[in-house]
Amino acid sequence: MSEFLETLLLFSLPASGKSELRRYLASLTPEQCRGDFRMGPTLQLDDYPYVHLMHQIDDQLKANGLPYAYYLGPHRSFRDPWTWAVLIELLNEDYANLMAGRQVTVASAAQHLFDRLDAAHARVGLEQPLGEVPHRIRLRLAESLEAECRAELDALNRQNAEDKTGRTLVIEAARGGPNGSAFPLTPPHGYETAFQTLDPAILAKAAVLYVWVDPTESRRKNIERGRPNGQGSILHHSVPMEVMLGQYGCDDMAWLLDQSDRPGTIRVERVLQEGDRHTTHSFHLPVARFDNRQDLTTFVREDRASWNPADVAKLHGGLKAAFGSL
Repeated sequence: MSEFLETLLLFSLPASGKSELRRYLASLTPEQCRGDFRMGPTLQLDDYPYVHLMHQIDDQLKANGLPYAYYLGPHRSFRDPWTWAVLIELLNEDYANLMAGRQVTVASAAQHLFDRLDAAHARVGLEQPLGEVPHRIRLRLAESLEAECRAELDALNRQNAEDKTGRTLVIEAARGGPNGSAFPLTPPHGYETAFQTLDPAILAKAAVLYVWVDPTESRRKNIERGRPNGQGSILHHSVPMEVMLGQYGCDDMAWLLDQSDRPGTIRVERVLQEGDRHTTHSFHLPVARFDNRQDLTTFVREDRASWNPADVAKLHGGLKAAFGSL
């Protein structure tokens, strides 16, 4: 690996503290990032905005007399579980645009998102949910969602334009499996499927920071963080309980660590095409575990001016210990 972490996969159960850690890391000086964590100032990608926007699309479809495209209902799971892989495909696309410094200029950010969602579904072998939506309804959907989609696209474009030299990319995602599942989890559940879907260019440079909470604590914090009208916020949204139990009742991070042939890593084997041949590549992703079972991160949701120095010291020390294992 290079002298600093190039890509950090911030993976763990919902409400474990991932988004709070992203906010905390973004608050640090470059000297603190490099000296204590071997990180550069952060660039950040997250699949949650797509989860939220798919709910928004479903709400608008329902309002126009059409069935939901993505979810079984407004507080329920995906209609097709392979949508978890769709989210990774969207992150892969965001990563490619970021690395290329690409500016995406479109007349309608909402129509652009609709096209991206359909294309990502096709890449994982799913039907394109918006492909059969009548044109007049699609125009209504785009008009209703344009402001929110434009804000997300503008944020990605601003980040894409930044100099990547010496920066660390943090990619956040939560994955899991049904409560009481046996291991290995059945695809597409769990992190194993996420690693099988991530762009190999990401895997080649990535380490993993796993935020350790048990599922019971994840559910408690998920309820506690939810705020009215907070579903669009990475810090204040709440995952429906059906999803918490059916999709996040456990996760496979510890199981994947146990299966690796190198301690402290996750082994990911991928069959990749090289020219006219397919070859097997093995990636060993270093993993650090940040122990957040005794909550160290919730205070970060509040205004920075109100952060207690003692709380900051505990969080910083815990992170420094976790990153030290990398």
